[in-house]
Amino acid sequence: MSRIAAVHGVLPPNRYAQAEITDAIARLGILDATERRVLERLHRHAQVEYRHLVLPLDDYVKLDGFGAANDVFVAAAVDLGSQAIAEALDAAGLTPRDVDMILFTTVTGLAAPSIEARIASRLGMRPDVKRLPLFGLGCVGGAAGVARVHDYLTAKSAQVAVLLSVEFCSLTIQRDDRSIANLVAGGLFGDGVTAVVATTSEGPGPRVVDSRSHLYPDSDQVMGWDITNGGFRVVLDASVPAVVRTYLPGDVDGFLGDHGLTRKDVTAWVCHPGGPRVLEAVVEALDLPPGALDVTWRSLAEVGNLSSSSVLRVLADTMALDPPKGTPGLMIAMGPGFCSELVLLEW
Repeated sequence: MSRIAAVHGVLPPNRYAQAEITDAIARLGILDATERRVLERLHRHAQVEYRHLVLPLDDYVKLDGFGAANDVFVAAAVDLGSQAIAEALDAAGLTPRDVDMILFTTVTGLAAPSIEARIASRLGMRPDVKRLPLFGLGCVGGAAGVARVHDYLTAKSAQVAVLLSVEFCSLTIQRDDRSIANLVAGGLFGDGVTAVVATTSEGPGPRVVDSRSHLYPDSDQVMGWDITNGGFRVVLDASVPAVVRTYLPGDVDGFLGDHGLTRKDVTAWVCHPGGPRVLEAVVEALDLPPGALDVTWRSLAEVGNLSSSSVLRVLADTMALDPPKGTPGLMIAMGPGFCSELVLLEW
């Protein structure tokens, strides 16, 4: 089996209270008085207190199109991604030359050569390092990335793999989009980078036991992007909580049951902070005990939803709590498709 040897997150230095971001978005867009009140209400209900942004707030008005925003994405992704990987490898007692495979996931920017290729060269990884850039997984990308790294390590003779998630959601804001979906996204999503180091060697850190993916039928318009001349226009349907309630209990019970486990055996739930209504749906659907998602709620309040990076930050925070050794943990994330990814851990 593979083992998660280290998880390290890096946040951009520009940190703002939710009210500051709300005011900036209101000034950036063309909102009348009624729309501004809706914006403020939606942002209050997001239960996000602070967020980190890749640019200072006043610089977003200077972005004159998708190309300018994407240039910021590429430069910051290489800088912060290099930092995250270097510090995660150092925490795991490894060097860039030890890495056999690097998987990169994002849904907020595009690059060719891809970001992990640029970082591999900057950090001095071996020229034969395997690379796997993944675009489009969105919020499910962190959990799916852990699962695919595990698949690679257990199928190959490789010993060390790195997962890098880079999400700069603020660069996708559409100033001319007055839809509820865009207003909700503007109050929920933040920016962040997370690196995970996985290895087949013995040592501290949770083991990855297994994973399971589920692509739900007739749900491709539940979440994602419409790609426009102005960049990524958010698709975010109000049916997400209903999809969670419909499918997640059966997914979780079937997955755990295949390993002789039940929900009551799980000692730590590593859940992506999709937003208040989604988290409430998860708690209700799985009948979780009070406090089961406290780490997730805290992450949502402190930094917002970081798309694929969020569940990895929750994983790092959960690891720091040191769950009982030898007990099962379950990582849960959902994203565009619409789909879910479950990862069974052993602490």
